[in-house]
Amino acid sequence: MIKVPLRILLVEDNEADILITRRSIQKLVEAPLIVVVEDLSSCREKLVNFIPDLVISDYNLPTCTGLDVLELVKEKDPALPLIFLTGTVHDEELAANTILAGASGYILKKHMNKLEEKLKPLLKKVVFNMVAKDEVRERLRKNKIAINQIYDYLDSLKADNKEQRENIGKLKDTIREFNEEKDGDDSKA
Repeated sequence: MIKVPLRILLVEDNEADILITRRSIQKLVEAPLIVVVEDLSSCREKLVNFIPDLVISDYNLPTCTGLDVLELVKEKDPALPLIFLTGTVHDEELAANTILAGASGYILKKHMNKLEEKLKPLLKKVVFNMVAKDEVRERLRKNKIAINQIYDYLDSLKADNKEQRENIGKLKDTIREFNEEKDGDDSKA
């Protein structure tokens, strides 16, 4: 069972599929927080105010398609994973196109009886990526603390002459530039 609490936005209009999906997620995740919407405007609002860790969306919705949902999700947060559930079974090209468009996974509704089994590896991947990002953020935080301590130390040095003061200033500038480059590299991770 996944111990990390997940915030999941479920974009689905079919009550039976909502129940099956909820039940499957609850078997896999210890403390899921699942919010259900069935249209694009509600999805947009939840992406802003609920801030999910994962979006699971039906592909065929009454007022839009799954690609509309995917486009909205990528507009709000390009790194946010989205998994499609769909009853469209005859179009393997559709499945490939959704993955190429940025979906994290694709599960056919004909496999709803095995949804738990199909969701498990996808949810584990989401959690793994969340933990990896947390580790990067923690490393960044520790680096910034170290840099701030170096600044404090440099500020505490009593520079006796102009040349020493200039060298301390150059050292601070070099550290600042390195820190800005490092932040840029880590934000790509």
